[in-house]
Amino acid sequence: MKVIISDCDHADIQIEQDIFNRNNILYELQQNQTEDDLIQNCSEATVIINQYAPFTEKVLSQLPNLKLIVRYGVGVNNIDLTAATKYGVQVCNVPDYGTHEVADHALALMLALTRKITKMNRLVKDGVWDYQESIPIYRHSEQIVGIVGVGRIGSVFAKKVHALGCKVIAYDISEQQKRHDSSLSFIEFVEFEELIKQADIISIHCPSDNAMNLFNGSVFEKMKPTSYLINVSRGGIVDEDALYEALASYKIAGAALDVSVKEPINSNSPLLSLEQFICTPHMAWYSEQAAQELKRKVAEEAVRYVKNEKLHYPVNKI
Repeated sequence: MKVIISDCDHADIQIEQDIFNRNNILYELQQNQTEDDLIQNCSEATVIINQYAPFTEKVLSQLPNLKLIVRYGVGVNNIDLTAATKYGVQVCNVPDYGTHEVADHALALMLALTRKITKMNRLVKDGVWDYQESIPIYRHSEQIVGIVGVGRIGSVFAKKVHALGCKVIAYDISEQQKRHDSSLSFIEFVEFEELIKQADIISIHCPSDNAMNLFNGSVFEKMKPTSYLINVSRGGIVDEDALYEALASYKIAGAALDVSVKEPINSNSPLLSLEQFICTPHMAWYSEQAAQELKRKVAEEAVRYVKNEKLHYPVNKI
């Protein structure tokens, strides 16, 4: 069996290479970008490790030897899961490599917003030394944090903000299942409409499935004018045009995005002109340790398939 890395923008693939060599597995690194690239170059692959290249039905239908795709990361938006299942291709991801990193990043964005860190840093560098420019700031132990999606990352984030003394409320479609987790007993589960009305800070940790434009103009109308929105999950869950209007008209106090509909975010996006908007370049997952863990886990999943062992991270059912 041959393993092909369809595309990868990492500095090197030393970790993957070491794992494949130890297991006597043939591999090849390519840098495919388009459907035609994949069709032309990956016909010999039984297993493909993928980062960004698009595995559409057109591609999958023309790779008859392909049995497994393992994606660098959690999301599989660039893979047509229905078509993969149709053509007998198992798709796997790595959902647990950067859990604390993403939760930490959401917490950092929350604190940067609520403590006005970026604004005050800019003012000090411009020669303005006046805490009153930060008014108003509110005590975290008297704030309500609303979490949309209490999976691996959302639950870790919940514990971190609970440690600050915040009241934590949450909306999750698997609410009943979460209620039985004693480590999350401090969370009050509410309906989505109640969460957006109550929360002083809302942090999004749900998948994009059935959640595109979940945060839209009508939702911003119902949020507190002092509230903040954070998205470290998936671009498109927040309607960016509606977000700009809500921020520019002070319907909400601020927002921070690590993900956007188009990445990189358009340099002409009006959001970037707003003081109360923070944007980071889809980096919440990153630490040196998380990056190494991701590389190790994609290679190990490929090895498991080649050795006919049970896969750890199947996404679709074959």
